[in-house]
Amino acid sequence: PGVAQFMLELSRRRSDGTSTETPPKVAILTARAEEFKVALELKETSKLAIAFREAGEFVGVENWGLGPVLYGSVAEWIVQYRKGLRKFSNFERLFQQDPTGTVLQYIYVGDTGELDQEAGETMLREYPESVKAVFLHVVSDLPNPVVPPPKLINGRPIIFFRTYVGAASKATQLQMMDDDGLQRVMAAAQDKIITVPKSNDKWIDLQRDLREAFRTLNVDPELE
Repeated sequence: PGVAQFMLELSRRRSDGTSTETPPKVAILTARAEEFKVALELKETSKLAIAFREAGEFVGVENWGLGPVLYGSVAEWIVQYRKGLRKFSNFERLFQQDPTGTVLQYIYVGDTGELDQEAGETMLREYPESVKAVFLHVVSDLPNPVVPPPKLINGRPIIFFRTYVGAASKATQLQMMDDDGLQRVMAAAQDKIITVPKSNDKWIDLQRDLREAFRTLNVDPELE
């Protein structure tokens, strides 16, 4: 919950700390096989594309959402250990749009499955001047999974998070998102699971990260 708003707020934030009304779209680096594109293609009618587009429209940004989608091959689709390498090589293809790094800078958002960490760490080792940070969603079937502490590669952070509110708090602390953006992610995440019972693990995780978000905003949650 809150992923579309999180991605939008990251895209809106310029490196000088101001916000743009024409944020870059989100590139998708995937190991999905190009050969199976007919069945696996991310289309404008997909749930993800619609969620991103609606997040933009909510704040008055038209036609924002999915940008280029870079696919893999059957080899990476079948052989797990090659997925991280494919995602990194897809990033290099994307990087060739602006090899000087003067127009675009990147933030990589993935999860702790599918070898996204390997891909993100390689990006920071090879392109620290252009990749500002890596955010990795900690996925687990177990309740209360351990969230690793942040770490640095070439002075760039890798942030592990359980909810996108937690990720947005860290992004705000790193000045990659402003306070208003954090509050919009908080609202979007809560709205997304409004019908889910409060005893559900999703709410437990979210409530924990909401407390961190309030601390980041220097707001007493008791006043909300």
